[in-house]
Amino acid sequence: MYKKFFGLKENPFNVNPDPRYLFLTHNTQEALACLTYGIETRKGFILLTGEVGTGKTTLINKLLEWLHKERVSTAFVFNPRLSVSQFFDFMMADFGIPCDSRQKGQMLLKLNQWLLERYQAGERAVLIVDEAQNLSPQMLEEIRLLTNLETSTEKLLQIVLSGQPELEQKLNQPQLRQLRQRITLRAKTRHLTLEETQGYIHERLRIAGAENTDIFEPEAIAAVHRFARGIPRVTNLLCEHALVSSYVDQRNPVPPEIVVEVARDFDLYTIEPTQQSPAQPFLNSTN
Repeated sequence: MYKKFFGLKENPFNVNPDPRYLFLTHNTQEALACLTYGIETRKGFILLTGEVGTGKTTLINKLLEWLHKERVSTAFVFNPRLSVSQFFDFMMADFGIPCDSRQKGQMLLKLNQWLLERYQAGERAVLIVDEAQNLSPQMLEEIRLLTNLETSTEKLLQIVLSGQPELEQKLNQPQLRQLRQRITLRAKTRHLTLEETQGYIHERLRIAGAENTDIFEPEAIAAVHRFARGIPRVTNLLCEHALVSSYVDQRNPVPPEIVVEVARDFDLYTIEPTQQSPAQPFLNSTN
């Protein structure tokens, strides 16, 4: 409802992980380069971690977009609560590998044959598992065993595990040391700085069709950063509702007091800067 008022063609702050809206900070470029390099050079296991809302899934979608352009075969598992048999069923179906048997041994034979055919044709195959911090140790061990599908010189299947920092803690468990030792590359998503938050907001407004991206007053952007603490998902939440409130009040550009009102509505708060630990945003909904 506010698009015409602000000169926008679409909503710039949707929470959907649209790769078109990926804002390439230096850190994001490093993480994406790490992922693409690992896949291109057949490194086997790659780990992507980051706090909730820092753009891991958007980055994964950007990676998938690149992989599809490169005609790389992919399987994307986004439900970590699957059983072992369900996981294999989903992976085989997403790769497009026909298999009549539901026995794991037969599926692995089919998968190995299919991967060898891809390898001999000079093609790659990538398995991406999102929200991997919720995988059971048993499931993580099953995924590790997939790296045994290899030639004498290279891995046939490239695997990307993406998850919250708890995933790194889980991989430090003694029973998962073999998996931990096989991770060859690690990438991280991080919080935005104030300068990056400004660039992030302006870039999303530009992609959404704004001819003038100064829709938020500089003080309003500073308030967004203060309450969101550089987390893109929370930044989107604040900006979206600030645009709605400003439209209702017929305020253009968005003033900082409206951002403060929205932050109060969502129970966001900041810790005094004299304290040692960084502030954490709290939302009424779970993410």
